[in-house]
Amino acid sequence: MTFRSFTLASLSALALAGCAVGPDYVANSPHPAASGPFISTGAPPVSASPLPADWWRLYDDPVLDGLIADALSANTDVRQAAARIERARAGLRGARADRLPQTSIEAGGSYSRLSESQVSPGADRQSWGYDAGFEVGYELDLFGRVGRSVEAARADLAASQADADAVRVIVVADTTRAYADAASGAARLEVARDIVRLLDQSLALATRRHDAGLETGLAVAQIATLREQRAAEIPAIEAERQAALFRLATLTGRAPAELPAIAGERSIGLEIHDPIPIGDGAALLARRPDIRAAERRLAADTARIGVATADLYPRITLGAGIGSVGPDIGDLFTGGPLNWVLGSLLSWGFPNQEPARARIAAAEADTQGSLAAFDGTVLQALEETETALSNYARALERRAALQSASQQAERTVRIISAQQREGTINSLARLDAERTLAEARAQLASQDALVSRTQIDLFRALGGGWSSDQAADHS
Repeated sequence: MTFRSFTLASLSALALAGCAVGPDYVANSPHPAASGPFISTGAPPVSASPLPADWWRLYDDPVLDGLIADALSANTDVRQAAARIERARAGLRGARADRLPQTSIEAGGSYSRLSESQVSPGADRQSWGYDAGFEVGYELDLFGRVGRSVEAARADLAASQADADAVRVIVVADTTRAYADAASGAARLEVARDIVRLLDQSLALATRRHDAGLETGLAVAQIATLREQRAAEIPAIEAERQAALFRLATLTGRAPAELPAIAGERSIGLEIHDPIPIGDGAALLARRPDIRAAERRLAADTARIGVATADLYPRITLGAGIGSVGPDIGDLFTGGPLNWVLGSLLSWGFPNQEPARARIAAAEADTQGSLAAFDGTVLQALEETETALSNYARALERRAALQSASQQAERTVRIISAQQREGTINSLARLDAERTLAEARAQLASQDALVSRTQIDLFRALGGGWSSDQAADHS
């Protein structure tokens, strides 16, 4: 074959390149019902407006904003996710590199001794020899093996970016919840201490009445018992609050001792009182990063079917090389004997193609598994959102009932206190009323904390409003 005919043959082969085998990926569409409005939007105060990207700013708390900024930059889970993105980027660069010519430089030296029959009489039988060469090889991607590999690597990168977004959603929600738990803990502590102070006043009054012979020892003992029971709850609440602060430190990439004091100064529960913007099912499916990650993994596995299918067909590589040999290193660079070669290499696993077909079957099974995982992720997202909406609604309903009960208990205590001052009722009746009030106030404080947590759980289920632009900024 002349060089011209070789070139024409190569160009003809290149014209065939780009005929990728394997299925082309088509984005999977969820069931239409998944894109409609949520069914649990009747009771909780929500709106169909789009969820804002930085949803935590709806709380209008600069301290929380700063803590979340710290978490997004220093949280160890976020840093691991960023590292996985870089690994996926490296994989994509490697896949793209297969589209380029592969080059290599080789050089070597050897010392040899020939037999007496192999050399002329009187010639030296021992000598050094040196050689060096440069080779170029280029695979003609006739059946799309390299193209499909790049397609799969690109989808893997997108999936890792979506995974990182999912980690950020979790970190933001967990940071907000830890901050809210610490604030709710402070509010609960305040209520618990107020109850103990109230019971101290009742105990002092009952003691004075007992000393004056107007009260029985049983009444004093019962008030003292209730007072100690309520006082015993304070250390447990303090421990829960400290645990929330320690968790907040870890989430923001700090040791517990390094958490700024301002992070624990809020003593009012964290809550948004305006209707929460939640959008609809279609917005949820587009926003949730775990759904995007599952969809991209499905795309990657679909492309890998093409990679495996390409092994059924010949693999052709064009190659060229140039080199030089000589008895001395200097001869390699001063016009020594030069050699060059042009050629092509065909590699084809034929007729035994069962290993390639097995790889195709495995890739197809992986794709079916990824399709099932995608469908499951969509269903789980809808379940989590509907559950979060329902829990939020029920938490608000229970709190409304507890607020009413607390107001009625306060009214009862005022009435009984007035009757006791007039001497128409004894201290035991007041004790029962104060016990009821203490229970109502403690339950209301705990319910306030639950409302805050269910609200944050709702934001987390909605996907946190994380946008692709934010992902790019933080990756």
